[in-house]
Formats: sequence, structure tokens, C-alpha cells
Amino acid sequence: MPKTNHEHILILDFGSQVTQLIARRLRESGVYCEVWPFNQASDEKIKAYNPKGIILAGGPCSVLDDDAPAAPQIVFEMGVPIFGICYGQQTMVKQLGGVVEAEKSREFGRAYVDVLDHSDITTDVWDKGANEQVWMSHGDHVATLPEGFSVIAKSDGAPYAFIADTDRHFYGVQFHPEVVHTPHGADLLKNFTHNVCGCSGDWTMASFREEQIAKIRAQVGDEKVICGLSGGVDSSVTAVLIHEAIGDQLTCIYVDTGLMREGESEQVVSLFRDHYNIPLIHEDASDLFLGGLEGISDPEIKRKVIGGLFIDVFDECSRRVADGGKPAKFLAQGTLYPDVIESVSFTGGPSQTIKSHHNVGGLPDDMAMELVEPMRELFKDEVRALGREMNMPEDLIRRHPFPGPGLAIRIPGEITQEKIDILRKADVVYLDEIRKAGLYDVIWQAFAVLLPVKTVGVMGDARTYDYVCALRAVTSTDGMTADYYPFEHEFLGRTSTRIINEVHGINRVVYDITSKPPGTIEWE
Repeated sequence: MPKTNHEHILILDFGSQVTQLIARRLRESGVYCEVWPFNQASDEKIKAYNPKGIILAGGPCSVLDDDAPAAPQIVFEMGVPIFGICYGQQTMVKQLGGVVEAEKSREFGRAYVDVLDHSDITTDVWDKGANEQVWMSHGDHVATLPEGFSVIAKSDGAPYAFIADTDRHFYGVQFHPEVVHTPHGADLLKNFTHNVCGCSGDWTMASFREEQIAKIRAQVGDEKVICGLSGGVDSSVTAVLIHEAIGDQLTCIYVDTGLMREGESEQVVSLFRDHYNIPLIHEDASDLFLGGLEGISDPEIKRKVIGGLFIDVFDECSRRVADGGKPAKFLAQGTLYPDVIESVSFTGGPSQTIKSHHNVGGLPDDMAMELVEPMRELFKDEVRALGREMNMPEDLIRRHPFPGPGLAIRIPGEITQEKIDILRKADVVYLDEIRKAGLYDVIWQAFAVLLPVKTVGVMGDARTYDYVCALRAVTSTDGMTADYYPFEHEFLGRTSTRIINEVHGINRVVYDITSKPPGTIEWE
């Protein structure tokens, strides 16, 4: 994302899977921020960004390793406030002359700190003498402070759980204030950005909308843009924002893979062609995708096949946009920040790719179009907020996330039309029960999975040998971490009975109670 006119904070990432939560907390308080890999932040780039403050985030490495990641030395010489979190605290201490010790008193999970002193970050949040809950995840810990630092709080496993150099406005915490398990963590971060860095909190969805419209117009000029619609929130908000910026220079392409949820294709066509009057190409390629997936069970190969076929069909449809004239120069995508983070590991850095995403890194090298990705730095809930800012239909804005490969990755094993039909029906019943229970907006994502397993059952006086259906429901704020939803047994029993009675081909239902991590939200 380009440099904005807003006050902004720079977050340097050392590979933590929860660094993005820091960005979310800052944005919730109206402060714009960007996350950069530590090893892709040159001195010149940091100076040019001119941040009001810098946050050194966590990471999986040890600062005692020979090749341990380190913050660019310039961050300590710029005269701006610094806040080190977990690994960020440790590398700051080491780089400024302190000592970090190897694993002796590890802390993972809920812990409590004794507040020994006051600081600008604890103002109106923690009182001196209090015992406060935090979330720890560390082995190494700070053993000796650099000159100028004092201790603000300690825990059983971290004698310097919270430190501060008040003169230089350098702060460090061993715990993670960005996670919900540190109850007042968001307030501590807000004190850093507002009280210490002097941010006023001037970043809003209204301002983001205006800035992106101006950016899109400047980037596109009078050229044509095509946008791939998936039926989900991300691509829909992207399309509406771009249409607001450039009108009929935008053409949307909806490739119907045959792997969509029940009734979704009809909803997409009705909304964009009839309600928004956006030029739309609707291409039914369901037979092509089903044929391409025949005999394939490996989930990554499924994604690559679907991605490859999608590009082929999309490319053919894009040629129609030219209609004998000038072809589209730009391709719009609804890429979000979590897509980027999960799909791209830092070159030479400690974070690792979790899985591929169909809309990131899947475009051909010789693609003739330039990308327009106005949502690339937004989280899912921020996209929803932008949709509401543009007065988009609430039922679309609230729709649960849906993966690009569609139902194909909710059918482990080989894909057949019979399995797709069975899964669709089970999914409809499941979501209907969730809506009836008033839980749809409480749950981040819910869906059924058709397992590649058949079990014996008895229905009436007959023996059955049918598929097992797994139900999945999670709560989350951005999809980076998630907890399973604790349905009451009565709900699960009622839903199971309906699925078995109404969906031919299923005779057993199970519920997935795995959180993320260690699992992922989707099964493949």
C-alpha cells in the first residue's frame, strides 16, 4: 500500500504468526500501520516511510542463534518511540547491550505479571502494585537490562516482563499484548500509539474509501479493468469500490466452477448485473472443472488444477472484453492481507508458507495485465466495514468466508458430481439450523465437509453404507487464529438428525472441535 497522509506506525515482523493482530489492534484505534518483514526494511525505506513509532514484533527464533534476525540498527537512531514485543523485546535488549538468557523458565499460555512501576503505556490501564493477566509464549528471557532501562513488571518466568527507557521512549514486553488473552493488551498498545507516539487516530474506512478511489483512478486512467467475482465478500467489495471509481471501465467475470454453494451463482448474477448494473460475463464452466478434477485426491494438486483451469477460462472471457477494440490493461483481485501473509514466506526469513491460495501467486509469469488490489492490506472485518461504508447489502457483507477452490477442498479425496450434490444439501441444512438458532453472525465460518469414509448404518429395517459428514464452525476476527464454536449438544443432535433424514448418502455426522492453530479452518 502506498504511503498515506495519515499518521502511521511501522511494524517490523520477525516471523510470528500473530504479528497481524498487532496491526488489527492499531487500526481498531484509528491508527494506520504497515507490517514489513525485518529483512526487507532498508534504512532508506524506513526513513522514507517516516513512522511516528516502530513496533518490533515476535518471532519463532532465538536471539542467541548465530544467524538470529535483528532489527535494522537505524530504528534505534531515528528518535522515534519503539515498542518491542516478545522476540522484539529480546532483540532490542541484545542490540542495545543487554543480556538474554537461554531457556530456563519457559512460559507458554496464561501468566500473571506484578506491576512494579508506572509508565506512559500503563497509564489508566494498569496500577502500580496490581497483578495482571497476560499471554506468554517464550523460552528465552531478558536477564540484564541495557543502560537506561528500568523494570515496569515481572512474572515468575520473566524478571523483566515489561521494561522501559523513558528518556528514549523505548519499551519492551515479554508477553503478547495483541492477543485477546491479554485482557488490557489493546489499551496498552493504544497508549503507545496515542500517548507516546502522539497519534490522533485519524484513519477510518471513510478515508480509506476516498484514498483508494483516488488511487484507482490514478493507476487506471482511461483503461479497462476486469475483475474476477467469486461470490464472496472480498471480490464483491473490490468490484463495487472499483466501479465507484471508474464506472463502466470495469467488467466483472464470474467463472462458475460448479463448486459453489447452493444458489450462489444466481445471487451473484442478480446482484451485480441487475442491482449494480455492472457489466458482467457469467461463464458456466462446471463440466470443465469437474472433468479436470477427475481422479485427483491430493489437496494441493486440486488447488493447482482449479487455479490453472480458472486462469484459462478467465483469460478466454477477458478477450471478450476487448470486443474487437483495446483489451483490458488491468486485472482487479480481492486479495486480502491474510492471503498474502499465509502464501508468502519472507525470503531468508523465519516464517513459513502454510498453504497456497488460489488468488495469490497463481498468475502466469507472462500475464499481460497489471494488478489492481485495493484490499491487499485489509483484514476481513475491515473489508466488511468498507462494504457497509458503501451501503452494500447486509446479507452479502455478513456472508461467511468461502474458499476460492470452493467445495472441492471440503471433499477430501476424489471429487464427483454425486459428492458435490450431497455436500451442498448437507451444507444448506447446517446453515439453516445455525440461522434458526440466531448464531450465524456469532460464528465466523461454518460449513459441512464430506469425508472420504463410508460407515455402516441402520435406517428403518435396512442396512446402509453411506458417507460421514463433518461439521465445522469457528469463531475468529480475521481468520489468522480461530476457536471452534461450542454448540450445545441439543443443537448438534437436531442438526445431525436433519442431515441424515434429508440428505441421501449420509448416515453419520461428526463435529470438528479443532482450533487454529494447530489445525487450519478448512480441511484441505
